[in-house]
Amino acid sequence: MTLRRLASFALAASLPLGFAGAADWSRLRGPNGTGVVEEKTPVLFTAKDQLWKTALPGTGHGSPIVVGDRVFIQSSSADDSKRSLHCLNAKTGKIDWTKDSGAQKANSMHKKNTTASSTPASDGQRVYAAVWDGATLALFAYDLDGKELWNKSLGTYSAQHGAAHSPMVYDGLVYLNVDSDSSAKLVAFDAIQGEEKWHVDRVKERASYTTPMVLEEKGKPTQLILGTTTTVDSYDPKTGKSNWSYTVEWPTPKKLRAVGQPVFAAGNIVAYMGEGGAGRYMVAVKADGSGALGAKSKAWELKDKTPYVPSALVFENHLYWVTDTGFAACADAKTGKLLWDARAFQKGVSSSPILVGGTVFAIDEAGKAIAFKATPKGYEPVGKSDVGEPVLSSPAAAGGRLFIRGAEHLFCYGPKGS
Repeated sequence: MTLRRLASFALAASLPLGFAGAADWSRLRGPNGTGVVEEKTPVLFTAKDQLWKTALPGTGHGSPIVVGDRVFIQSSSADDSKRSLHCLNAKTGKIDWTKDSGAQKANSMHKKNTTASSTPASDGQRVYAAVWDGATLALFAYDLDGKELWNKSLGTYSAQHGAAHSPMVYDGLVYLNVDSDSSAKLVAFDAIQGEEKWHVDRVKERASYTTPMVLEEKGKPTQLILGTTTTVDSYDPKTGKSNWSYTVEWPTPKKLRAVGQPVFAAGNIVAYMGEGGAGRYMVAVKADGSGALGAKSKAWELKDKTPYVPSALVFENHLYWVTDTGFAACADAKTGKLLWDARAFQKGVSSSPILVGGTVFAIDEAGKAIAFKATPKGYEPVGKSDVGEPVLSSPAAAGGRLFIRGAEHLFCYGPKGS
């Protein structure tokens, strides 16, 4: 199987097409990190729509990925003595194999974090997992049957909120944003051999947890985009050479942290960040230029009612998101004008929503799910569902099925026989 690549962008559409075929959800937030589902998938469900649920050992807030008939997900043992990568049968939920590595309890971690909050990635031939053992960070590669192919230490990792970094794969390279409180770098490894191909040191400030995305526009060089607490950057994905860099200007005295994944919308890279109750900020940066970009490259900004941990979605030149406090919102992607916002949940939200057709599907931390129309006209809920246990992980969708990680189980919903 060859590595499947991102199709060219249609200039009239602000959405990138997916790397993988419709059957795969191969990284955090699916195709190119967009959260966009490419096939019909349930956005409303009841117990009768549950195809299976599987108890997962220990804890973890990383999301599942789906590669063909396999589901991959990470966990940490209850006593924090080991980290695990699990492979499940996508049709039955049976755990086919587990690979463990030794670990220890972390010294510092946010109360909503775990020592297994990373999401693996796959190129269809191998699966890659970032593993934090509580003291150091490493990247592991396995074949789809669980044979370890290589592992690379990324050194000591320490941050106030712990680790939660997820890799992505593109054109034979595996990328990982290694951003801590004391250092920051973007690293690229050869997907087959595991040798480091390049790394770039970045400005460190407060640990961020974003994953790179690829931007391909017709007639333009491919860009690897990374937005963190300090900057939004474009790199040559093959060499790591900087194309352009935009320095984020925080609107609050306290410097904000990037967690939600940047998106490409209406010609702009849209990044967002926050910090507890200290504030929220969203900025749109024109996705071109060279060198250090100045104020003219800032298309627009929002300083309120934007997400911090959950990631945003793009549909027909509009942005849709759910805030950490449970409000759904829509903004014009060209101008940044907030078109509407409405209370959607009574509990907090950590999971990122997904887009199925013209419908947004989102889950709060209590496991209550809501589907609403992706329309700039106003908040139009379609219906509600209930997972039945707390959810802090983002869902995955593949093969017409919806995969949701709860506090204790991995759930699969879909039509019978799918």
